[in-house]
Amino acid sequence: MKKISPASARSHTRNISKPDSSAGILKKFVTLFFVGLSAWAYQTAFPPPPRTVGSPGGLPITSPRLKLRDGRHLSYIEFGVPKEEAKYKLIFIHGFNLNKFHNPFAATASPDLVKELGVYFVAIDRPGYGESDPDPKRTVKSLPFDIEELADHLNLGPKFYIAGYSMGGQVAWSCLKYIPHRLAGAVLIAPGINYWWPNLPSNLTNDVFSRQLPQDRWSLRVAYYLPWLTYWWNSQKWFPSFSFIDEVHLALSPSDMAVASKLFSAMDPYQMQAWHTQPRQQGDFESLHRDLNIGFGKWDFDPMDIKNPFPNNNGSVHIWQGDEDLIVPVTPQRYIANQLPWVKYHELTGIGHLLAFADGVIDSILKELFINN
Repeated sequence: MKKISPASARSHTRNISKPDSSAGILKKFVTLFFVGLSAWAYQTAFPPPPRTVGSPGGLPITSPRLKLRDGRHLSYIEFGVPKEEAKYKLIFIHGFNLNKFHNPFAATASPDLVKELGVYFVAIDRPGYGESDPDPKRTVKSLPFDIEELADHLNLGPKFYIAGYSMGGQVAWSCLKYIPHRLAGAVLIAPGINYWWPNLPSNLTNDVFSRQLPQDRWSLRVAYYLPWLTYWWNSQKWFPSFSFIDEVHLALSPSDMAVASKLFSAMDPYQMQAWHTQPRQQGDFESLHRDLNIGFGKWDFDPMDIKNPFPNNNGSVHIWQGDEDLIVPVTPQRYIANQLPWVKYHELTGIGHLLAFADGVIDSILKELFINN
C-alpha cells in the first residue's frame, strides 16, 4: 500500500474544499443580489415621506389652517363679501394638480356681481395639496366630513353651498351623498368621471376611454386595478406616466389652449412658478397619486344612485360641461345628467375643460345658482 505524507493529505484536503468555497461565494452573491433587488423594488414602489408644513425647516404656512378632529390641518382662504354681510356662503373645491389659489371664482368672477349678490367664498386645499396635511386614511367618504367641520369652524350656518371643479366635482358628488343635509346647493364644473362606475354603460365608457391618451389609459388602469403600484408607475422613467402629472397638455382642446394662454399671460414669473409648484409641494404621492387612486379607484357608491337632496325645491344641483372637453368627455356627463332629472345640466358649446376660467362663465354660474334658481 502506498503511503501518503501529511503534506500531501493537507493538499488533497484543500483541493476537495475549493468547490465548496466557490459554491458558498455564489450563494452569497445570489443572496446579496436579491436583497439589493428587493431594496430597490421597495424604494421605487413606496413613496418617500411628504414634506411637512409648519415644522422647523419645513414648508411655510401662508394661509389660515383649521386643526381637524383627527389632528390634521386643512388650509383655506376667504374672499368675496365679508362673512357677516353675506347672503350666500360657498365652499370651493379645486381640481387635480391645482390648489386653493387656482380658483375661478376669485380669478374671473365680476367683483360687482359678487358684491351685488352678497357672496362669501372659502377655497380649501384638499388633503396633501398646498398647505393641507395629507390624509393617509383618505377615502371617497372622508373629505365631505372635513368640509362640514370647516363650515362649523367658520360658523357658516346649518347650510352652505359647494362648488367643485374637475376632480373637485367628484368630491361634490361625495358631499351630495354623505352630507346632503348641510347643503343649500351644489355646482359641479366639468366633474371628473370614474370609468368604472357600475351604472355607466360599458359601451359608452369603452368608447370614451379609448379616446383618452394611451399613457393616461394605462395610468388609470393602474389606479383602479393596482393602486399600490401608482407611485412607481408615475415616477419611473421607462414610459410615460399620467399626462397631467408630467404637465403634457396633449389632452387640452384648442379652446382650452386659448383660455390657458390668456390666463398665463396675465401672471408674473412668481405667480407662474407658484401655479406649477404650490399644489404638489408636499410631494406627488400625497397629492396627485392618491387623487388618482381615490378618484379612479373603487367607490362605495355610484353618483347615479344618489337621491334628490332637495325634494322640496329648496336648493338645486348644477352640472356645467364644455362640449369640447377632451379630459372629461361630454357623452358620459350627458348620460349621468339624464339619469338624475333633479340635476340642472348646462352644456357650453365650443369650450373645453378649462371652461371655469373662460370669460363670463363663472358669472353665469353665480347668476344661475343665486338668481335664476
